[in-house]
Amino acid sequence: MIRRFEEKDAQAVHNLIARTMRETNSRDYSADYIENSLMSLTPDRLIERARHTHFYVVCDGDAIVGCGAVGPYWGQEDESSFFNIFVLPEYQGRGIGRQIVGVLEQDEYFLRAKRVEIPASITGCPFYRKLGYQFKNGVETPDDELLYRLEKFR
Repeated sequence: MIRRFEEKDAQAVHNLIARTMRETNSRDYSADYIENSLMSLTPDRLIERARHTHFYVVCDGDAIVGCGAVGPYWGQEDESSFFNIFVLPEYQGRGIGRQIVGVLEQDEYFLRAKRVEIPASITGCPFYRKLGYQFKNGVETPDDELLYRLEKFR
């Protein structure tokens, strides 16, 4: 089941993100990079992000096993961005990430946008490329934040 994020989900979503980054993203990022990234993904900051985006969670029973958000790209009306798309390691490869992106692509922030950007991890880049997201401005290397900038025009 996919539903909108609620404040009471913040700690569980933080734990999901932390575990996924430490286990899955550790193939592509150092432990220091991951721990520094997690400092900006605290439960309070996730609640704040949910106030400015449409944040969704995927549930398996009572457990939150995936998440993702879509919102305005730097306040733009005709551009949006995806944020915080994560799936627990044991649920990866089951189509849950694709379901999350599908929900985000049906959201009003996506539908009103002419362009949608994803700050994609090295780990997640191949997944988004399979879904039709292209390298922004043709740049096929990670930026200073070690993220790929991907985009899709509508």
